[in-house]
Amino acid sequence: MQITGMLYGARLLQFADFPCAEVLGPDASEEEIKGLIERHGSVFVKPVFKGGVGKKGKAGLVGRAADLKTALAEKERLYFVEHRHGHQVAKANGVTFEGAVPAEHEIYFSISDSTHFRAPTMTLTHRGGMDIEELDKAQVAQVPFDSLTGLKAFVVANALADIGAPKQIISPLVQHLPRLWELFHDFGMTTLELNPIRMRADRRGRLTPVACDFKCGFDRDDPRWHRLKLPAHLFAADYSDFEQEINQLRTHQGQSDVYVINERGSILAPTFGGGANSLVTEMLGDDAIISSDFGGNPPYEKMKAVAAICFKHWLRQSNVLFIIGGKSNNTDIFETFRAMADALREHFSQHGPTPLYVVAGRGGPNLVRGMGVLRDTCEALGLPYRLFGFDSAMSEVVDYAREANRWMQGEGRRLLAERLGVAAAA
Repeated sequence: MQITGMLYGARLLQFADFPCAEVLGPDASEEEIKGLIERHGSVFVKPVFKGGVGKKGKAGLVGRAADLKTALAEKERLYFVEHRHGHQVAKANGVTFEGAVPAEHEIYFSISDSTHFRAPTMTLTHRGGMDIEELDKAQVAQVPFDSLTGLKAFVVANALADIGAPKQIISPLVQHLPRLWELFHDFGMTTLELNPIRMRADRRGRLTPVACDFKCGFDRDDPRWHRLKLPAHLFAADYSDFEQEINQLRTHQGQSDVYVINERGSILAPTFGGGANSLVTEMLGDDAIISSDFGGNPPYEKMKAVAAICFKHWLRQSNVLFIIGGKSNNTDIFETFRAMADALREHFSQHGPTPLYVVAGRGGPNLVRGMGVLRDTCEALGLPYRLFGFDSAMSEVVDYAREANRWMQGEGRRLLAERLGVAAAA
């Protein structure tokens, strides 16, 4: 669940009383657009995408206009533009008109839940307006802070001093940036990013930080985001039928985060845990069908429903069912494995057998009982399998799944299909 852009970002920033660029939405009249240009000298025209979509500027999807005719031409160009970034494809539905903010200094600021520091972390630099990854580390302050006390002014001041920020921008930022912690904390956000914040000078030369772009992500299982009363369609970002079905199963207990990586992939990998998800997604590459995180100790009923949806959409084309996760602290391995095993058995009963190699790697409570259930199910269905415990390196387990996939692509699928008495074609 993400929001990008100032159309809704400006509304959220009002909760923190943080200054932002003047914004008009897709329904703005010609008179309103003309008035915005007269007040600010020019406007930026940006497409509106559902969900989080980045790299729009580099893709040439931001227009600038100093007169109404140009602004309307840019509106026509960008209103339904399609944006491709990596595996992600998004189609715009509307544009925003944002008043230009002249400034000498641009700031990058973000708050995120850092897995490295195990604490909320502020990232800040006075070299904003560009990709943070491209900057020298000495120019970027990354400071964890205590969530109980929040983001204090002295944390911001010390960070700016450490990176050698110009003195004239320190006081305005120290006054305004701590307010963003309340916005982040009170509404269940996992990330909040402003890039750039432009330091606008008034007639006396005093600087005020003005947010000119906005990005945030929410923990959908945290109910605090409901306080914002955001429209439901804002997060329905061109999901496939599979993703829509999975999202309907969201409950407070257990995660169900999925994203289709390659609809022609050959490894179906239900994954448990964010760290496991990152490693598995990177190592499997285009072989992976989905990227997922089903951790958080899901109950039997939910895990069985999630598995059934995955099998309905993807099992027929899969060579490998790859169940993978780290060593769990609280997820009951027996319950999750039993749920997936039952869903697999029912799928075979309803739709017939399909050639499949099952690979599982996991650790946690009731591991032996869970693997016993999965083993018994694979043997009853006549499927080859390999199970790895908590003492196996996850990268080695991923490599084994890839080897199994290559074997299935070679002669394995045909041989297994003959044994099952079914067609070998994916």
